[in-house]
Amino acid sequence: MFLANRNQSSVTMFILLGFSDFPHLQAPLFLVFLVIYTITVVGNLGIIMVVRINPKLQTPMYFFLSHLSFLDICYSSVFTPKLLEILVVEDRSISFKGCMIQFYFICAFVITEMFMLAVMAYDRFVAVCNPLLYTVAMSRKLCTLLVAATYTWGGLCSLTITYSLLEQTYCGPNIINHFGCEYSAILSLSCSDPSFSQLVCFIISTFNETTSLFIILASYVFIVVTIVRMPSTGGLRKAFSTCASHLTAITIFHGIILVLYCVPNSKSSWLLIKVATVLFTVMIPMLNPLIYSLRNKDVKETVRNVISSKLLS
Repeated sequence: MFLANRNQSSVTMFILLGFSDFPHLQAPLFLVFLVIYTITVVGNLGIIMVVRINPKLQTPMYFFLSHLSFLDICYSSVFTPKLLEILVVEDRSISFKGCMIQFYFICAFVITEMFMLAVMAYDRFVAVCNPLLYTVAMSRKLCTLLVAATYTWGGLCSLTITYSLLEQTYCGPNIINHFGCEYSAILSLSCSDPSFSQLVCFIISTFNETTSLFIILASYVFIVVTIVRMPSTGGLRKAFSTCASHLTAITIFHGIILVLYCVPNSKSSWLLIKVATVLFTVMIPMLNPLIYSLRNKDVKETVRNVISSKLLS
């Protein structure tokens, strides 16, 4: 009932332009995105399996990391398969209902990941600032509640924004200048007043971005203060190494979000929006497992042991 066409929209499907302006790049882009998507799925599934296999990784930090990997697989899988499809087939249509479903899930997963990164920052704060109380403070019950809260909040926010889009009237044209159902691309096709939807999206986006960044910044301010007070350089180096991967992931994630939503919504900016969306939905999910595995001795050790055992068997 939620996705029923409740208003008087005459549009039943949309046409995704994708990168049709560059026909000579369709085949190379397909191969590049296919390789990236394969690495994304394999890499993130690998992180999840490694966390489950190694008893040393049964800690809150890796519990959150496995959920981050799951989210990367999810939101990459919402956009990338359709992107690959429109690069190789002539029929680039997507139904109205399918478009709204795609938008709902990509929005839900992105908001959930935004707060998952904030929860991971809080986890690093507790680990560095209160190491003796870490296992008590970050109990299994609390970790589960924090993860459940991020998924629930992401779903509710996305539901609200999607509902605001469904309240719009779409009477044509039905051509989306994008490779997926991105918010500004959908709203640009509305032939009714978009003010309500824009206000809803602005309030939710601003609140989520501000809140998540505040949690992250506050956590790292306390972490830096604690690190500066450490008497030994060994402790300082260890504390920094536990946070470096997370800081890298946060910088890339929020950096591209700010680029994506600060770009003016004009025809000349659509190519930049597409490229930023590709980086956000295709590249970031691939980079996260590389960021966390390349800087982590326990993860690399587990991978080596698994490979060695397979070769010996």
